[in-house]
Amino acid sequence: MVPTPVKRIDPAQFSLKETVVSINRVTKVVKGGKNLSFSALVVVGDPVAKIVGFGTGKAKEVPAAIKKGMEAAKKNLRKVHLLETTIPHQVTGRFGSGLVLLKPAPQGTGVIAGGPVRAVIEAAGIPNVLTKSIGSRNPHNAVKATINALEQLREKNEVADIRGLAIEKI
Repeated sequence: MVPTPVKRIDPAQFSLKETVVSINRVTKVVKGGKNLSFSALVVVGDPVAKIVGFGTGKAKEVPAAIKKGMEAAKKNLRKVHLLETTIPHQVTGRFGSGLVLLKPAPQGTGVIAGGPVRAVIEAAGIPNVLTKSIGSRNPHNAVKATINALEQLREKNEVADIRGLAIEKI
């Protein structure tokens, strides 16, 4: 499925919550020795507005890498379509060899997810969902696959317009 172009969302009008998913120490070997730097994967979101985004940042120190990751994530925000307390339908997201399955859950279930997938789901403000991470458990692939799955969620009126039917017939 071809991703639809994402309309830019202004981060200033939301109270964004930041979560650092992973910090990786990266070493580049050069003629003079080893250059040490840090890479940070950050997820930001507003649980009330149902908005989520992710970004990566690299710098010589950890706080600078996290700051760069947050700036990148704020430029990469997306709206998530939900029912009252869960997602409208089952969906599978893929990025690289990482596959994430998201399933609707009844009220009171909570977020059944681990690690990077949990960070994205909580940042998006989805209170009840079941998830399964299949294939690569690399944090970068898991976050991108989860975002891909959330982008595939559709509301009833949007599906009705695509199919050319009345909302009652869906």
